[in-house]
Amino acid sequence: MAIEAILFDMDGVLVDARDWHYEALNKALRLFGMEIGVDDHLASFDGLPTRRKLEILSRSRGLPEALHGFLNELKQRHTEEIIAVRCRPVFHIQYAVSRLRRDGYRLAVCSNSVRNSVLRMMELSGLMPHLDFCLSNEDIARSKPHPEIYETAIGRLGLSPGRCLIVEDNEHGITAARAAGGHLMEVGGIEDVTYARIRAAIANADRKGGQ
Repeated sequence: MAIEAILFDMDGVLVDARDWHYEALNKALRLFGMEIGVDDHLASFDGLPTRRKLEILSRSRGLPEALHGFLNELKQRHTEEIIAVRCRPVFHIQYAVSRLRRDGYRLAVCSNSVRNSVLRMMELSGLMPHLDFCLSNEDIARSKPHPEIYETAIGRLGLSPGRCLIVEDNEHGITAARAAGGHLMEVGGIEDVTYARIRAAIANADRKGGQ
């Protein structure tokens, strides 16, 4: 069963933006004397949508739920400011995505970020022309680690999970990818997302599919 599509997480896979969300949320939280430490971020918060992070903070630290809407809006505003300054094309990512597109693979982004952030980052990174579509946390009811976003993307492509390679970098996304049933390529960051490595992962998945 040959791979026909590649589904990418965004932050930490196509854009080196994992710290951007961390910085933006902490900037908003500091108005109320609260901050997420680096260890807590990596252990519990990395890869989750902002609304889930705020829910965790309410349960664990008593953050008033009445502040969720304001903090979420403020965090998104700070994120947009960071994106405008820092998001730029990365050559090896552009090369990988454009080559995969020319090779005939269908490509999509499945991110826990909000829609505006996903579209803006894909535009500024120069990747949008090569993608079939992008899905955000606003396009599904249950964010990663639930597999819904990948199940939705696979359904939209009209493929079986076995024909899809999913590229992920964090625990919540990896859990979602495995539950969705696609072939998984785990990466440590954007430096691992190269054309050669993706083609090797495709070849490995194709061999497994033929066994």
